[in-house]
Amino acid sequence: MTDRWVGLDLRHLLTLRAIADEGSFKAAARALGYTPSAVSQQIASLERVVGTQLIAREHGRQAFGLTEAGAILLRHLAAIEARLGAAKADIDALVAGSGATLRVGAYESVGARLLPELVARFQERYPGIRVEVEEALSDLDHLQALERGSLDVAFSLLPLPAGAFHARAVLRDPWVLVTQAGSRLAASPRAALDLAAIGRLPLVTFRAPRSIDDALDRFREAGIEPNVVLRSDYNDAVQEFAAAGRGVALMPRLAVNARDDRTAIVDLGGLIPPREIALAWHGDRARSEPLETFVELAVELCSRLDGFPTALRASAAEEHGTPLRRAGAAGARGGA
Repeated sequence: MTDRWVGLDLRHLLTLRAIADEGSFKAAARALGYTPSAVSQQIASLERVVGTQLIAREHGRQAFGLTEAGAILLRHLAAIEARLGAAKADIDALVAGSGATLRVGAYESVGARLLPELVARFQERYPGIRVEVEEALSDLDHLQALERGSLDVAFSLLPLPAGAFHARAVLRDPWVLVTQAGSRLAASPRAALDLAAIGRLPLVTFRAPRSIDDALDRFREAGIEPNVVLRSDYNDAVQEFAAAGRGVALMPRLAVNARDDRTAIVDLGGLIPPREIALAWHGDRARSEPLETFVELAVELCSRLDGFPTALRASAAEEHGTPLRRAGAAGARGGA
């Protein structure tokens, strides 16, 4: 790094982003509470530091947009903010000491089926650590919170989007059909089912792409367009449609309420590859003993989870990487 770049000021980067968002020096000044001349001075200082023009100016206007160099610098700002958020979270945890909090991100099926017992086991080991659970429909929201440092660990689907994440697989969750109890499908042998037969059923699925697209793509790869008649982002709603006879729900096993005697679960025998659930954390943050314990307890709990095929449970504790896997690229999709 050159001596000039050592003098880079984070406030100047935030000013650059405000100009990109607001479209002019004057509008950026209003948004930031600065004067237009202060904004102009900050950008001039930033351009001196990086050694090139960052704002494309047009005669008679203060800002016309970012140059290519300005856009590159702005893309790196997100990573800089994420690293600072991670540093702040580590310092906050150090200062909190024995009164620390473990902040966990979870989506609906994990919150209902795994977290109650997992949190109970964790707090037996660490009674002085409070567990705070943040829920969201999309696991991508949790991954963004990990980057900002506002979560310590989060359940997510694999593969993860690109980023400074490390992850440990905890469960392979098979896809099943959920149908009205007493229906002909509930009484049919599994051997009678194939992708073509399933694709012709009136299917009820999730709405969020990350929750369902991998399963539906399995049909499309076989040249079958599945007959999706209803969608919802809520597990209970998807199962309720099946209970009411409005369709057959295509769901991951963890999302199903097996105690609902109005519905029956039909095993698909691996026709659709299971979704992989992992615990993820920020790879650049210090990995505390309580966080490691939480992950290990999750792996142990999932390995003994009732209702999941033995082979899938045996594979759940596999490490992704040595010992951790940095996330690979994936589309921006949601989780269930």
